[in-house]
Amino acid sequence: MFTGIIEETGVVRSITGGAGGYDIGIRACKVLQGTSAGDSIAVNGVCLTVTSLDGSGFNAQIMPETLRRSSLGELGPGSEVNLERAMRADGRFGGHIVSGHVDACGKVVSIVPEGIARTVEISVPDDTLKYIAAKGSVAIDGASLTVTWAGRSSFKVSLIPHTVEATTLKALRTGNKVNVEVDPIALYVERLLSYNNNNNDRKITMEFLYENGF
Repeated sequence: MFTGIIEETGVVRSITGGAGGYDIGIRACKVLQGTSAGDSIAVNGVCLTVTSLDGSGFNAQIMPETLRRSSLGELGPGSEVNLERAMRADGRFGGHIVSGHVDACGKVVSIVPEGIARTVEISVPDDTLKYIAAKGSVAIDGASLTVTWAGRSSFKVSLIPHTVEATTLKALRTGNKVNVEVDPIALYVERLLSYNNNNNDRKITMEFLYENGF
């Protein structure tokens, strides 16, 4: 599990493979501390398993499902990426619950300066947008952000200067593809509300939740 607080930006130093999967090497520093082969690191919001590491970076493998679901297939040598180690049990929870499992690729619709901030509008498929709510949380390329507005085909987030400078989001341009992960709590709530218990055929509804103190 991650929190969406980017620890550093790394640079892709090598990438080999094709549609069947990639081996990717990333130059990094901070995320190597306390990391061993088999540990998880989120790369642009995608949870990858470290297969090997040295003093200047680490390697991981990207399977076909990840290539289909995310923008990692567009990376190449020299690409900058957001990096975060898996959360420690005794760590500070600075962002929100981020699983590292991308729900959809979004597309940057617009970037508008607003005071010290940048408002970014991102379009996503309908089946993803339904989980995004104003003032809720969303992860964009692994960065935990607050949704400022949610419409019928897109949503907006606002980037403070620190987030811009500390992440790859500073390089966003209209038309760019980004990895989007919704708040997983929304997914679980939907599952609970739609689940039908086959034993007693009692469906969990809003009325059921109210009756039981929720």
